[in-house]
Amino acid sequence: MNAPDFSVDIDQNEFLPSGAREVNAIVTVKSEGSVGGHESPESAAEIIIVDCSGSMADPITKLIQAREATAVAIDAIRDGVAFAVIAGTQDATPFFPANESLTVASAASRDAAKRELRRLRASGGTAIGQWLHLARRTFETREDGLRHAILLTDGRNEHESAGDLAAAIEQCEGVFRCDCRGVGTDWKVDELRKISTALLGTVDIVPEPAGLAADFEAMMRESMAKQVADVALQVWTPKHATIRFVKQVFPTVDDLTARRAQVDPQKGNYPTGAWGAGESRDYHVCIDVQPGAVGQVMLAARLSLVYTTPDGPQTLGQGPVRAVWTDDEALSSRISRGVATYTGQAELAQAIQEGLEARDKGDIATAEAQLSRAVALAHQSGNTDLAGLLDNVVEVDPASGVARLKDKVADADAMKLDTHSTKTVRVRK
Repeated sequence: MNAPDFSVDIDQNEFLPSGAREVNAIVTVKSEGSVGGHESPESAAEIIIVDCSGSMADPITKLIQAREATAVAIDAIRDGVAFAVIAGTQDATPFFPANESLTVASAASRDAAKRELRRLRASGGTAIGQWLHLARRTFETREDGLRHAILLTDGRNEHESAGDLAAAIEQCEGVFRCDCRGVGTDWKVDELRKISTALLGTVDIVPEPAGLAADFEAMMRESMAKQVADVALQVWTPKHATIRFVKQVFPTVDDLTARRAQVDPQKGNYPTGAWGAGESRDYHVCIDVQPGAVGQVMLAARLSLVYTTPDGPQTLGQGPVRAVWTDDEALSSRISRGVATYTGQAELAQAIQEGLEARDKGDIATAEAQLSRAVALAHQSGNTDLAGLLDNVVEVDPASGVARLKDKVADADAMKLDTHSTKTVRVRK
């Protein structure tokens, strides 16, 4: 298999004032063309996990629409891709096939799966960790390079402990990607965000069951466009340097710092997930270095994109991060537009989440302070989508810029703001 084609572009202000030690850079990674002339993508597997707890029958349209959405997703799976359907309650049941295995997609297997979906019934509780464990075991029956799951729930993880769910998530890291969807408003954003963040997926709300089919089809088609997995951002730093953080900052904010896989004392890999042709993502790397003398130039980091193959790792692209100490204030005071804007958008996501959490706890003063800050950051960064979602939750005094919580806020509006809080807008260079 040929190595995929990627480009790595680094944006930074390399000039630092005397005594400064913090170095920042924005790394733009793009997958070019057909991702390296792949004649075909890596082998792939898909699992659809459907909540079948009792609440999915209240109203019954939730279960009916979940069946239809699953059928639409199955239709979007291309021939040759392995797939399965899991029914989730307080246990996890291999629904199709019925033996903890995957079947290969074809016209016949897709039709058989869709016929079986009519037997899906709603009863029992919710233990999402059990669903993830079964998905992991099922994926591990094959050696597919691209593994992806869609997880749907309408409720909270009430039939196992938070520790049980955390342990399941940890065991699934690096095994498969997972996009999570909550239908209605009785589920917890934080629970699904923990899954989607750890498993390099997305989380969103589908307020009405009728919206499930279109959302499932879109997720499956996006997954079918992936061609390579296990691409990592590798960061080399000199001795005595410390990495403060590595974050994906576009299209969403995702802190990868704790997910470093050590290569050697000066080098570590950070997962970027699966890629398809024409994708582009931005990453913010922040490093502490030993301060140099005025005029000194240092290679503060070397950033590489690394692809794991059966023959070993291949470097797909590379770029340097430099530090140059200067006493020219005009040079050192310039802030990279990308660093400034993405820092603001990361703070925006945090302010929204903390504001909504305070609101749920009844701490109105903190909620309004954080959401006022979020409104200002949304406008500063040009994130008009989040600014619009904030308008559904708060009213802003145009004179003071202070946000006040609306008397009546629909649960779906608050949850949509929460799930979309990490979505960013790209910096224009």
